[in-house]
Amino acid sequence: MSQTSDRQTEIAVEQAHVDVVYKRVDEMRVEAQAMRVRGDQLAHGARNEAIFEQAAMLFERDVMVRHATQILRTLDAEHEGLVFGRIDDTDGETMYVGRLGIRDVNFDNLVTDWRAPAAAAFYQATAEQPMNVVRRRVIRSTGQSVVDIDDDLLAPEKRPPGMAVVGEGALMASLTRARGDRMRDIVATIQREQDEAIRAPWKGLTEITGGPGTGKTAVALHRVAYLLYRDRRRMGGSGVLVIGPSQAFTSYISRVLPSMGEDTVELRSLGEVLDGVTATGADDAEVTRVKGSLRMRRVLKRALREPPPDAPNELRITYRGQVFKLDERDLAKVRRTVHGMGRPPNQSRVDAAEALLEALWRKAESYGHGFDRAEMINELGERIDFHRFVVVFWPILTEWDALRLLADRDRLANAAGRALTAAEVDLLVKSWADPEKGPTVADIALLDELRTLLGPPTKRHRRRLQEQSQQWSETPRRGAHYDEYAHIVIDEAQDLSPMQWRMVGRRGKYASWTVVGDPLQSSWPDPAEAISARTSALGARTQRRQFQLRTNYRNSAEIFELAAQVVTEVAEPGQLPHAVRSTGVKPSVRVLDPAELSEQLRVATRQLLDEMDGTVGVITSSGRLATAREELADVTDERLHIVDGLEAKGLEYDAVVLVEPTELVAESTTGPRTLYVALTRATQRLTVLTSDPAWP
Repeated sequence: MSQTSDRQTEIAVEQAHVDVVYKRVDEMRVEAQAMRVRGDQLAHGARNEAIFEQAAMLFERDVMVRHATQILRTLDAEHEGLVFGRIDDTDGETMYVGRLGIRDVNFDNLVTDWRAPAAAAFYQATAEQPMNVVRRRVIRSTGQSVVDIDDDLLAPEKRPPGMAVVGEGALMASLTRARGDRMRDIVATIQREQDEAIRAPWKGLTEITGGPGTGKTAVALHRVAYLLYRDRRRMGGSGVLVIGPSQAFTSYISRVLPSMGEDTVELRSLGEVLDGVTATGADDAEVTRVKGSLRMRRVLKRALREPPPDAPNELRITYRGQVFKLDERDLAKVRRTVHGMGRPPNQSRVDAAEALLEALWRKAESYGHGFDRAEMINELGERIDFHRFVVVFWPILTEWDALRLLADRDRLANAAGRALTAAEVDLLVKSWADPEKGPTVADIALLDELRTLLGPPTKRHRRRLQEQSQQWSETPRRGAHYDEYAHIVIDEAQDLSPMQWRMVGRRGKYASWTVVGDPLQSSWPDPAEAISARTSALGARTQRRQFQLRTNYRNSAEIFELAAQVVTEVAEPGQLPHAVRSTGVKPSVRVLDPAELSEQLRVATRQLLDEMDGTVGVITSSGRLATAREELADVTDERLHIVDGLEAKGLEYDAVVLVEPTELVAESTTGPRTLYVALTRATQRLTVLTSDPAWP
């Protein structure tokens, strides 16, 4: 029998089983709907019962309806590609693996949930250690229809007569397929080294490192699904937070967890971590470096001790016919006294009022008027003119108010002292100069630091912040500034600035952590400072485990060979992964006259869109991004994505056009690392357009 007829025969076999599974799913859906109806009927009947019976029936109703609704939601979420794997063991038994565990009416197993211990062999078995598995099969479906299968024969000597083996192996087959706009669910092709990280214990800190294409992100997300499956009460109750580097990245991975039935996980980019505010843009590399440094914490603390620009420099008040005055020096002393108490400024207005009253009493006492201290303080403290002065003298600030004040150069320079150079002060002032401009990604960590330093504002001022930032705000799922997550995942962790580590650390006071990254792809220029901040943020986790992924499944060997050349001098031994797949197609490096670049960009982009089935990414320097988008404005194909080197982080495309690689190196604060990231985004084809004849 030919390979083609074998494949069709085996597809028909799997289709028959998949049909049985979906028929059972339809039955389960009907049962769940009936359960929900019975719950509603219970609530109806409870109206005529005594109060205790009524409460019990309503509780039963709530449990029944909630359970039925969860079943329906899960069945709907898992409908696509429900069954994706099968293993046949040496005892002649067959087990199907899928997104959900499904049993028939007799409780016989139709599908085993991929997270169940029984399914571990589907991922962990190898030819060296087959774990009693003879054949592992990946089943690929569209809707309810099986469209293809791929087999791995792990124990050829135990293959029974008549067992067909089809395809080139699950992993290599998946690597040659086109990527969609969103990350594919790789549950079916997880390899042993990845599976060990996914199933690691939840406690403490789990660190996953690896080069481009090693599946770090997919492993982290499947780890979340696995932990929720194993310990839903702990994880689901307090919540799981996944933080990624950008909105483009979070959009890219946004369907992975829901596709596995997990729709309660919070997914945020670094520009969305602070409740009520979403970053509206990004700074250039030099400004990002300054804003991310731990020096900014000292600057912000000192800035909050400065009087606001419209603060009065004199207090005049009349008491029993006598005029008392606190001049600028007196008011400055009061301000120092209040800050010296150590309470956050937004919780110190009463302290400020009391300190002002005490200063007025001392003035009266120095004049020898003989007023009773308690009477004078009580009477002045109740006066409306005094209250109005206190409000202006000691305003309650939102974090955004406080940051905007630093757009004044003199104020920022005073607060900075020697912490910042004059050039760095100028960079920051320029970045905050536009009053209509919202916060950048780097500003979010500064705002969160200010929130902590200021202390909680009153409800009225909290509402004002929400109104102020309405055009870039998101409604949080949990309480504002929630810090009781059970588990936090940080992806592309090597790029977090020290100030960003402080921000995310506040969200994980009681959490276990999964930290994912690759030091070689870091865009942060001071690794030692970042490591110090990271250590502080993660705290003393007694249980720590590390997993290094060493196999690059994304790039062809030809593409990765070129990418590796640009970081060879900065890479440490063992940091570069091994690309396991060869296409025989080398990257195309085209050396052009600068005047030709615009036209050749359009030509190269259209060529790849015509020749490839999947996505095409155009990657440029940040400074060239707007120009590239204008030059390709007439290309309306939805498969085209135009990003800069930083936005490309964590993403992948079937083909990439990389424009002027030397520009990516020039604008980076970490040399060739950003270029390394850009060169490793393509799975199939890479075209490089450069005006530098010496590149690479």
